[in-house]
Amino acid sequence: MAKTTVYQLKITLQDSKPPIWRRVLVKATTTLFELHEIIQITMGWDNYHLHQFIIDNEYYATPHPDDWHTVLDERKYSLKKLDFVEKSKFVYEYDFGDGWGHTILVEKILPYETGKQYPRCIKGKRACPPEDVGGVWGYAEFLEAIKDPEHESYEMYVDWIGDDFDAEEFDLEEVNAILKEYF
Repeated sequence: MAKTTVYQLKITLQDSKPPIWRRVLVKATTTLFELHEIIQITMGWDNYHLHQFIIDNEYYATPHPDDWHTVLDERKYSLKKLDFVEKSKFVYEYDFGDGWGHTILVEKILPYETGKQYPRCIKGKRACPPEDVGGVWGYAEFLEAIKDPEHESYEMYVDWIGDDFDAEEFDLEEVNAILKEYF
């Protein structure tokens, strides 16, 4: 395998309070499409919905004839090709209905280490919201409801998601096992 550099990225779910985030290490040769897959795994999304990256006012996704605006093919752009530097920021949007925006910060550019797994999640905080919960505002209502058996939506949410959802849970080992299996 050719030597490359590694990007340390911090992926933060916009408007989440307290913040929901992941810190990942990815090779500079990682395409935006591969990064999409990495984000899905590390955040805990189920990849049910459309997505796009917004970088310097350009949109990157897998082009489709029904696109509303010009979309650059995310499969053809690696992080290296986009010439990111440390402290660069860009946006990943997932599920346009719920509007899950993620800010991606290039924290560091590091040397590639032979024998290390890439991509790799090195830290994270809090569970990913359930799919289709209604964005950050719907998630806030969901969290309030599942804590209070007297809440009018308690039974509906518990029937939907179960009674063991823990908003503080993040399993780093499980995420890395999935990444290792997938990549």
